[in-house]
Amino acid sequence: MLNKFFEGIGRFILDGLWFIGDVILLWGEALRQMPKKIRWNHVLAQMAHLGVDSLPIVLLTLLFTGMVLTMQIAHEFIRFGAQSAIGGVVAIGIGRELGPVLVGVVAAGRVGSAMTAEISTMKVTEQIDALKVMATNPVGYLVVPRMIACMLTLPLLTAFGDLIGVLGGWVVSTYYAHVNSVVFWNSIEKFAVIYDLTGGIIKSVFFGGAIAVLGCYYGMRAPEGAEGVGKATTRSVVTSIIIIFFTNVILSWVLF
Repeated sequence: MLNKFFEGIGRFILDGLWFIGDVILLWGEALRQMPKKIRWNHVLAQMAHLGVDSLPIVLLTLLFTGMVLTMQIAHEFIRFGAQSAIGGVVAIGIGRELGPVLVGVVAAGRVGSAMTAEISTMKVTEQIDALKVMATNPVGYLVVPRMIACMLTLPLLTAFGDLIGVLGGWVVSTYYAHVNSVVFWNSIEKFAVIYDLTGGIIKSVFFGGAIAVLGCYYGMRAPEGAEGVGKATTRSVVTSIIIIFFTNVILSWVLF
């Protein structure tokens, strides 16, 4: 029994190391292919799919998050006479953490899953093998445009999400907690700095790269059959969200 327990731990560790190495190799291959001819029409198509189509859900998510965050802290701040800090706390919280993380989670669920399903379907139907036969590198053709699109578009989504989240906080602060609008906006100017926004945007660049690479990785290594497509999509979303939270801890420590 004890031997099986340690065998399970060893197998788990080895599988984890194999997965990390495999993903790093794919990322390295994508970076190696990036200086070559980039198909910008593919990049723009992916940016439209990721950015324009994801914008409504991102805005709704951050709007309600900003409203709830302000609703939870407003009365407590007022009770302790700190209503002049509400706007700054909301802006810092959304700009540094909630904005990039929630946008990353939304993108992982909506875009990462779509990437995995699309590429895994191509694998099952042998379209990736056809690319190799035509002397086209699958990584350069499939992974690089998606990676560039995610790393360019996620920061834009994060900036829009931060703005709408702060506006949601302002609405709740003004009409629910009855804090003067001038006090709210002066609080942001007093306590928040531009780096609170740009630091979160830097985070979203890393999140976008991770979502694209993991989505493509699971798609290109999906098991055969329709069931394999579903399993690959589920694994892609779950792993992307875990990596986003893990990476967020490291980036928060480094950037702030």
